[in-house]
Amino acid sequence: MTTEATTKDTGHARYTFRVRLSATARRALEAEWARCRWLWNECVAKSQQVHAQGPASGEKLTCGPGQLDRMLTEARGVTPWLAEGASVPQQQVIRDFARSRAKALKDIKDRLPQHRRAQMPRFKKKRQARPSLNYTKRGFRLRDGRLHLAGRIVLRVVWSRELPADPSSVRVYRDSLGHWYVSFVVPARVEPLSETGRVLGVDWGVKETATTTDDAYDLPHAEHGKRAAQRLARYQRMMARRRPPKGQPASAGYRKAQAQAAKLHKKIARQREDTARKWAKSVVRGHDGVAVEDFRPRFLAKTTMARKAADAAIATTKRALIETGRKHARDVRLVHPAHTTMDCAKCGARTKHALPLSMRTYTCTACGAVSPRDKNSARVMLVRAGWNPNGAEGVRPPGAAGSGGGLSRKSPLNPGGRRIPSPSGRGAFKRGDTDEQHSSAGRHPEWRHEPLEVRGRRTRP
Repeated sequence: MTTEATTKDTGHARYTFRVRLSATARRALEAEWARCRWLWNECVAKSQQVHAQGPASGEKLTCGPGQLDRMLTEARGVTPWLAEGASVPQQQVIRDFARSRAKALKDIKDRLPQHRRAQMPRFKKKRQARPSLNYTKRGFRLRDGRLHLAGRIVLRVVWSRELPADPSSVRVYRDSLGHWYVSFVVPARVEPLSETGRVLGVDWGVKETATTTDDAYDLPHAEHGKRAAQRLARYQRMMARRRPPKGQPASAGYRKAQAQAAKLHKKIARQREDTARKWAKSVVRGHDGVAVEDFRPRFLAKTTMARKAADAAIATTKRALIETGRKHARDVRLVHPAHTTMDCAKCGARTKHALPLSMRTYTCTACGAVSPRDKNSARVMLVRAGWNPNGAEGVRPPGAAGSGGGLSRKSPLNPGGRRIPSPSGRGAFKRGDTDEQHSSAGRHPEWRHEPLEVRGRRTRP
């Protein structure tokens, strides 16, 4: 199944800048965060109280944002310490809490598996939760290059670039290194590029982060984490030697080693993002359409490839490609990853035997085509997206009129006369699909994220 990742509505974008704080501004932000954290914990306590008293009393008790807003108004009237802070970030805390709680309740109502459910909001501890304050348009303003927040808090922003439009909201937060940032939300602007008449298929992997139909745009494994692993292990050993007993404050040596490890982690993350953005920009500049495998690499964390898969940063690279395509008005299509390694890009036949990871060459049993395994998968992306690459003129894209569930008669593309199921048709019924999901048109079916070669066996209908 193919979905378009770009739409006419480009949505919004975030612009993040570093902030230089004076001692007065730092104390004011920390005091504001203390009030917001206390308010969040009060909302969590109220939610737990409603959950505990509801079945016992027999009444339908609620804990919605409207009720919490009224409680906040009453609390500000009788608590001077709470009233000293601005009301805008406190109201946004209630909005965030209500959104988080509603998502958790929805997952419970939908009976999602436990590992896919969002957790209920929890208490935020003073020494673990990092400050994060949200302000809407009536809670901040920009004047003379400085950010003025509600509560007479003035911040000096390091303007590395100009904002394309007036921001609608801003978030002030502190990262793991103790650095403060501001993140403005503005309408995303579109910068169309000239047409090239070319399309590209992208297949994600571990040995190479991205394998494409054009060798010039393959993305090799950058191995940023592997190069920094020795230094990171040294800092982690320092933390292990200085780890404080439970309930006691950490020593200065432990905090220093912790800061060094966090700094190295952040450097690796920035290197991965930089590599992903540069590659995505080159792909978008050279192609009008990109067919991307809708791969979700979270399951790889439980396999023997966990470390290398995490260092490949597939999710970061995929997100950068989608965002860059949306910015430059390119056609980026997400392709369902099921059976992409088993289908032939030339004739559309599907292998009847398991393909282990050690088998890096794909050989079609129907037409005899031989090609590198990842290159064949990248061409399958183009076929499923509706863009037939060279040598696949006889393959119909999924969803085309009259394609049905596959080929069942003898033809040049199917000399054996056996049924070749379409990747997205009724012949592609997979384990985990219900009858309703299999028969409903236009719905994204539930599919197992594990590739067949990792599982080591074929699925059965």
